[in-house]
Amino acid sequence: MIQNILEVVKSAFIAAPIYAQNIDIQPQGQFNTLGTLTFERLVSGAISLIMLVVALVFFFMLVWGGLKWVMSQGDSKNVEAARNQITNALIGLAIVFASWAIVRLIETIFGVSILNLKVPTL
Repeated sequence: MIQNILEVVKSAFIAAPIYAQNIDIQPQGQFNTLGTLTFERLVSGAISLIMLVVALVFFFMLVWGGLKWVMSQGDSKNVEAARNQITNALIGLAIVFASWAIVRLIETIFGVSILNLKVPTL
């Protein structure tokens, strides 16, 4: 019985017409720039993404240090650990924003586009 059903299904698939279509996939809308993706744009985007991720990590470290301080219940060791975490997170945020400011300053003064990196080609 099952064998007969399998034979019918196989023959249905063999006899079924197959319509092939020529689909031209072109990026549209917000994906238009994918067709012009270059190495320079990829590196520039990676640098911007890394700076954003690092800034977010330090921001969440700052928030977590504040929560640890609030939840320390006056224990001097926990308060000191939370204070150190907040200090380190603020230093990290300052370094990230200072590096961003230096990059923007170099772009303005020298006319070099670092965040929109242009790699020379032959």
